Amino acid sequence: MPGWKRDMTDAFRKFRVTARIRESDVVTSFHFMPVDGGPLWQALPAQYLTLRVPNGAGTVLKTYSLSGDVQQDNFHRISVKREGAPDGSDFPDGVGSCWLHDRVEEGHEIDIAPPRGGFVLDQASIRPVVLLAGGIGITPLLAMAKVLARSNRQVWIVHACENGDVQAFGGELKALAAASDGRICLHVAYRQPTARDRAERGFDSEGLIDKALLQSLLPFDDYDVYMCGPTAFMIAMYRLLRSLGIEKNRIAYEFFGAASSLEKLAEQPIQVPRAASRAPKAIAALVHLTDPEAWAIPDASEPLANAGSGMAGNSGNIVRFAKSGVTVTMKDDVRTLLELAEETGLEPDFSCRSGICNSCRCRLVEGKVSYLEEPLETPPDGHVLICCARPEGHVVLDI
Repeated sequence: MPGWKRDMTDAFRKFRVTARIRESDVVTSFHFMPVDGGPLWQALPAQYLTLRVPNGAGTVLKTYSLSGDVQQDNFHRISVKREGAPDGSDFPDGVGSCWLHDRVEEGHEIDIAPPRGGFVLDQASIRPVVLLAGGIGITPLLAMAKVLARSNRQVWIVHACENGDVQAFGGELKALAAASDGRICLHVAYRQPTARDRAERGFDSEGLIDKALLQSLLPFDDYDVYMCGPTAFMIAMYRLLRSLGIEKNRIAYEFFGAASSLEKLAEQPIQVPRAASRAPKAIAALVHLTDPEAWAIPDASEPLANAGSGMAGNSGNIVRFAKSGVTVTMKDDVRTLLELAEETGLEPDFSCRSGICNSCRCRLVEGKVSYLEEPLETPPDGHVLICCARPEGHVVLDI
């Protein structure tokens, strides 16, 4: 049976909100317990939950990182920043975050899908860890920190925020550091601290995180780095880390915003086309998900029509992108049709890269596909989610 016909509607389970806790002026945490009385799902540190959110007459799927201790809590916790539209703008309010903040109270029941995400803590590693967070990007990294607190690894947590009014989990982070006997080092940087922040001395440095600051905090070592935050923050941190000699395969990340390859974004200002590395999978943001796995891109001087040359693999799966007039052979080391399209120089729409948002859905003109990760909501017959699908033989896509 072709993968795109499988039904995944039973993936969701009903959970009740058992607590709603304000973490800052803009961030609220929600605790969930299963309505059926069964056990919580097992989750890895930094995975996310997918919520079915009302939107007009229908629903949309929104994803939020687990921010609690996934190994010891007796509830699932997400922590959400309210994303309202800027004053005077034509942009709509954030559908998921504003619904949670404005409508959802204790006792509310929500359909939730099991934890997903490849942006997770490598618990087998013994290397020291750096957790770099921008604003609400602290949520998945806090889940990592809670597990790391029970390990023997040295940990540096750097949290960049606007000020103390919007910072979430300041108390939890300080408690983790205080209980670690010096093994967990916390640094909080406020870009624009308030008068109260200055009076209370609730931060460690003022302004942006720069190379000098990281050099002063981090001894020379071979780190595992995990980053999460807004796109601009992620690009800046990636450049800093690479300038400090940290290898690409030691940097795992997820960021909030339009999904893309962080390495590709970091290279844009100098306009030097390079092949992106095959970095560890990094997905799940609170609203938009990213799998910046290292999609190789062709050299800018290479004609698009020739992008498929030399791509023959052992699979024999031929993919034709009908609108673009490009035919390529899918190599065995290319995971998905979306990655293949990107390697070929095409730029199809996408967001989550994990079969959730349907942004990458396109018409399957001919052939069959199978899914590496089953979509949470099955696309209509004759359509395919290219972010998590592979061809089964000859395939024609309306791209």
